[in-house]
Amino acid sequence: MSANKVSEESLSSWDKAKPAFTHKPASGFYDPCQDFADRSIKCMRRNGNDKTMCSDYFQAYRDCKKEWMTQRKKST
Repeated sequence: MSANKVSEESLSSWDKAKPAFTHKPASGFYDPCQDFADRSIKCMRRNGNDKTMCSDYFQAYRDCKKEWMTQRKKST
């Protein structure tokens, strides 16, 4: 068995998939704020698209997104 083949076998699944994650926008795979976005949309549907009734949901989404972007900037 060649050394190249041995090194390929020793790579973990993450090592093989890592380039796909590092070269795509983070939100292309996972948005930690999606739950807040879904709740905002459900609120709008429940309240006949009255934005004033859902302002707390919108603010929670904005706060989540802001925190996520801050963490991403710190990690790069």
